[in-house]
Amino acid sequence: MTTAFFSDERCFWHGGGNYAFTLPVAGLVQPTPGGLPENPETKRRLRNLIEVTGLTRHLSMRGAKPASTEDLLRVHPESYLSAFKAASDAGGGELGLRTPFGAGGYEIAALSAGLAKAAFHAVLTGEARNAYSLSRPPGHHCTADFPNGFCLLNNIAVAIRAAQGQGLVRRVAVIDWDVHHGNGTEAIFWEDPDVLTISLHQERNYPLDTGGVEAQGAGAGTGTNLNLPLPPGTGHAGYLHAMKRVVLPALDRFRPEAIIVACGFDAAAVDPLGRMLCTAETFRSLTRMVMQAADRLCGGRLTLVHEGGYSEVYVPFCGHAVLEELSAAPVNAPDPLAATLAKRQPDARFDIFVQRWIDEAAGALGL
Repeated sequence: MTTAFFSDERCFWHGGGNYAFTLPVAGLVQPTPGGLPENPETKRRLRNLIEVTGLTRHLSMRGAKPASTEDLLRVHPESYLSAFKAASDAGGGELGLRTPFGAGGYEIAALSAGLAKAAFHAVLTGEARNAYSLSRPPGHHCTADFPNGFCLLNNIAVAIRAAQGQGLVRRVAVIDWDVHHGNGTEAIFWEDPDVLTISLHQERNYPLDTGGVEAQGAGAGTGTNLNLPLPPGTGHAGYLHAMKRVVLPALDRFRPEAIIVACGFDAAAVDPLGRMLCTAETFRSLTRMVMQAADRLCGGRLTLVHEGGYSEVYVPFCGHAVLEELSAAPVNAPDPLAATLAKRQPDARFDIFVQRWIDEAAGALGL
């Protein structure tokens, strides 16, 4: 059994609209060459890197069909899908907050969700030991009927509901280590006791008004939504402590049948939208820890779905480290910033502060 890697060139053709960084171009805001930070190059360069290093020879390289209307309707209401499709057919537009798209944007977003669905399906059916979906546009900010934060459809939610609908799985844990709060995934599964959502994110980054420790689900889902907002500058040691102190105990308590990671790389030290000081080695270590948890709890059934990460230079090395770990391949892409970023890690005093921060949050979460 191998690590399956799902991607499609068409996902890189999604357009980001008339933006300059995160601001609409208007008044005194001048256009920029790249538009939104969410542009195709971070993802395309990851795929390029695994081809150049030869890692692709150790992966099962695959594509997938777009998610069907039936798949999407399990998560998103018909009113939203119809409005999205109509705007897409008319040449594009923007329906939510920072989610512009061009002509054909609906079909590309459905393809992105389809890659996540197929990756999860391959793991659940035993076709692959584990899987990585290079989905674009991302999904974890999209609620059932409101796209925001570059996310037009909730890829992970579509994958989970499709698998549940086929009777392949019931209890699923979602670990979101994107630097931003996974508010869309949280909202969709807010009252669902069968889906555990855990979000590690920089406190008050995006969205500004969600992601607090006190938000733990409602109704039958009370206690199955866990947020761990982290202070800026948390760094490598802090993220590992967060996994050991919060994520792993939560998984042990929930006992999932499968695990999905919302795999954003914007907690990396050089990302323009985060301030968390993680490195490629951080993401390698996080992957190793969640693989060990999956082996212990659910037969190794682990799927990673790409979310954010906006450093065109550094995201490919973070992603390569993750794929090296997933596949156990004898291929390495040395981190060109390793020595520099090692010197930028927090000192011992700040590490102690972060550990106490995490321990207090763990107590509030009952862990």
